[in-house]
Amino acid sequence: MKSQSIAILGAGLLGRLLALELAKLGHQITVFERQAPQVKESAAYVAASMLAPLAESVATEANIVEMGYYSLNRWASIIETLQKEVYFQRQGSLLVWHHQDQSTAKHFSSQLQKMGLKLSHLPKPQYLNQQQLSALEPHLSKQFLEGIYLPEEGQIDNRELLDALLFETEELGVVYHWQTFIDLKTFAIDDYDEVIDCRGLGSKPDYAELRGVRGEVLRVYAPEVNLSRPTRLIHPKYPLYIAPKRDHVYVIGATEVESEDDSPISVRSTLELLSAAYTVHSGFAEARIIEANAQCRPSFKNNLPKIWRSHPHILHINGLYRHGFLIAPAIVDTVLEMLTNNSQSLAQQFEIPLLEMSHENIC
Repeated sequence: MKSQSIAILGAGLLGRLLALELAKLGHQITVFERQAPQVKESAAYVAASMLAPLAESVATEANIVEMGYYSLNRWASIIETLQKEVYFQRQGSLLVWHHQDQSTAKHFSSQLQKMGLKLSHLPKPQYLNQQQLSALEPHLSKQFLEGIYLPEEGQIDNRELLDALLFETEELGVVYHWQTFIDLKTFAIDDYDEVIDCRGLGSKPDYAELRGVRGEVLRVYAPEVNLSRPTRLIHPKYPLYIAPKRDHVYVIGATEVESEDDSPISVRSTLELLSAAYTVHSGFAEARIIEANAQCRPSFKNNLPKIWRSHPHILHINGLYRHGFLIAPAIVDTVLEMLTNNSQSLAQQFEIPLLEMSHENIC
């Protein structure tokens, strides 16, 4: 593929990853973004950025799990090339539950086993007794009698990554146009060899099927809490994840609301999240709330991503739902393979529908 002029619409996670990989291949990249460089209103800025495909398997399809494990290795290679340091670890993730919620845990476990049968090549969950749990996370052994350890899973610092990708792409000559609203009906498509639209919910005016799913997240500073890996509380009403970042900062979340309301986090969600976190570790009682955020994730009705064309020179990528960081490298590599080799082998491997010249979603 000879050097081309490529416009990328959206400078969130996908936009920056695509800009990086395409610029490294020698293409001239221009990125248009309606927000400022920090993209504080994006799903990528708010996300907990856990890389836990098997933990997600209870609520998603096998192809998302497959993409998640593929992306774990790709994240390692991507971050290795960046000049700026990005927090990234793969010490596995942990599932715990209180004694009264054993029936919910059994259902979760049965779902893990079903996914293991579908994807037998993936790492197997390890079931822990209290002593084994204590060896893994000593500060949780008093509250919980057992748990499930999911090997190789991990997490990334979303904000450090966004900053590092911006720095790297600018060093490669990528040109950014910030606070620039894009209307596909008036955008100068013919000025570029290829236009890649990855605006997330910013594309909603153009696609009737796209919807937002609201998520609410807290960031707290908890010096009395020491967790080494992402931890999920299995609960019938208040499921919870806790993702440890640098210097005793933890991201706490789990809410999922069928709403495109992006107003501040509700009092009820805040109380539910913090109450559930306290039952995991009492040290959260003295934590300090750094941020309370809400954001909507771009989703289609089946909560699976899509790649399609609405014009010979416009490629659309959307619908990553709550799996943005989990599957982004797999999506990016699929797109790169399509553009550079005219191949769809990864798309077929990941069962990503490719809708050529589809107008069915255009409003």
